[in-house]
Amino acid sequence: MKRINSIFAIILLLVVMTSCREKRHLGNDDIIIVDVTKGYSPQKDLILQDFMDVEYIPLETNDDFLNQGFVQDIGKEIIIVKNRIDDGNIYVYSRTGKALWKINRKGQGNEEYSYIFGIILDEDNKEIYVHNHYERNIQVYDLFGKYKRSLQYKEKTNNVSYSDIINYNKDNLICYDAYNKDRAFVLISKQDGSITQKINIPFEEIKFLRQVDTGRNASVTPGPYRKIFPYKGNWLLLELSSDTVYSFLPDYSLRPFLVRAPSIQSMEPEVFLILRLFSDRYYFMETIKNVYDFDTKRGFSKTFFMYDKQEKAFFGYAVYNGDFSTPKEIYMNALRPVNKEDVDSWQALDSHQLVEAYKKGELKGKLKEIAATLEDEDNPVIMLIKHKK
Repeated sequence: MKRINSIFAIILLLVVMTSCREKRHLGNDDIIIVDVTKGYSPQKDLILQDFMDVEYIPLETNDDFLNQGFVQDIGKEIIIVKNRIDDGNIYVYSRTGKALWKINRKGQGNEEYSYIFGIILDEDNKEIYVHNHYERNIQVYDLFGKYKRSLQYKEKTNNVSYSDIINYNKDNLICYDAYNKDRAFVLISKQDGSITQKINIPFEEIKFLRQVDTGRNASVTPGPYRKIFPYKGNWLLLELSSDTVYSFLPDYSLRPFLVRAPSIQSMEPEVFLILRLFSDRYYFMETIKNVYDFDTKRGFSKTFFMYDKQEKAFFGYAVYNGDFSTPKEIYMNALRPVNKEDVDSWQALDSHQLVEAYKKGELKGKLKEIAATLEDEDNPVIMLIKHKK
């Protein structure tokens, strides 16, 4: 095995060197090599609004629309929201936050869902896709909750569901199939769930970002991370078992985007590279060490850093919300992705915290205007983080 790993490492090095010499590009950017063993410094302090656009959407509150503002998807005209603890409710808001209608098809019937793992919006086809986790299927409804069809999983997934299901185009969803023996990204038909394209990323051995204690019959992970990123008309695909993050192009080809070093296949314990947010200038990432102590319940140590494309260098960072007059840090690993090209992420801002900040004179701009109209018990305000126009 050591011999195989050595050969693999040499091949990887040759690939990276060749890629760099040829200056293969995604847009105008050279392939980036990320050393996951480093602690990057110095730190840059950034204001989010300097490199991303921000939009605030106060979710209307009434007796039928009381929720935690857990955004599932955002379209041009509507927003889909649910509660964090699944109660079957799907709240449909206008793009400005006006409460429109509520859907609940929770149950055990063929046209119902038992648990909502995620909701994908397809405004063009006027459909929503509810990922029915325990039944390993996707229930398709119109925008008002009328049942249309079910998409059954077409391959065995070891009783574990697809993840990162995203609206790919008018005919397909793109998914990550992490637990299949042929672990891959796949395009599945919106009509019957069949796999229309399998996107295999080469790697030697499957690696999992988790720790298992067989004696306690317990397993733990450091939390969710994103595997599929819409970026500049293409898609970035993160496979933890591979040393390369690829760009998936419209012709179904893969192009190297960035490479980690040393190889994940050579590390014990592993240090995994996680991607968080991509702007025109900054790429935000983190590394997670795959170590956890079940007695102390501590582990998965992280290093946060970014790549500055303008300076072609890595830095530590702190990002602040410019709509607060006192420093208010935004944590990139707390942001949640949105399946929309012009919107990267969202975060729910609790109304009672905004009301308190308003009373203390800590807000400005549009956020201050919105907070002035809020009550403590109102639904959250959704902060959308959008790419600069």
